[in-house]
Amino acid sequence: MNSIKIILTGATGMVGEGVLMECLENPDIFQVMSVSRKPSGKKHAKLKEYIVSDFLNIDLNDENFKGYDAVFFCAGTSSIGMSEEDYTKITYDTTMHFARAVLSQNPDMVFNYVSGAYTDKTESGKQMWARVKGRTENELKKLGFRATYSFRPGFMKPVEGQENVKWFFRPFIWLVPIILPSKSLTLQQVGKAMINAVQKGYPVSTLEINDIKNLAI
Repeated sequence: MNSIKIILTGATGMVGEGVLMECLENPDIFQVMSVSRKPSGKKHAKLKEYIVSDFLNIDLNDENFKGYDAVFFCAGTSSIGMSEEDYTKITYDTTMHFARAVLSQNPDMVFNYVSGAYTDKTESGKQMWARVKGRTENELKKLGFRATYSFRPGFMKPVEGQENVKWFFRPFIWLVPIILPSKSLTLQQVGKAMINAVQKGYPVSTLEINDIKNLAI
């Protein structure tokens, strides 16, 4: 599949920005529509931006989403200091509402969801964030997309030139891939793997670190 049109969320965060940069450089990507609460600050011929104040208020019949091949859902937040109710609203409710809105306009699309390592697919473990992420993964796969892939990356090295990298993260960028290579990826690999998931597919729907590395080749 060439000339792919992508909807991307999270462009103002580290993961989304890195994946966006990879998409803009990839010749198989025709257009990326960034859906976000604020502009990404990036300018590119392939980039279109759709600013929404609240993802939960998106119309389920919003025709701005029509004509796209895939969603790269890279938006997310840390659970630190959050109640399960609040984290569920941001992580589960928002994602599911968005997924239903894009699916209504593109019944044959692929949905790539950035989850996390150690996500709990049983939804019954002790870690709150892992249960909520697991529920989100499970429910997305029931919606009826052509394919749904849950990406579970570990440490992700930013793409050169990224701006949305937390200050406390920067000292570890060079160190972690050396100390823990099996737990590390680059955001370039994550972006390539997402694109290849749309073009080629993959045998499993839950992609751990090694799966992402294999799919990025």
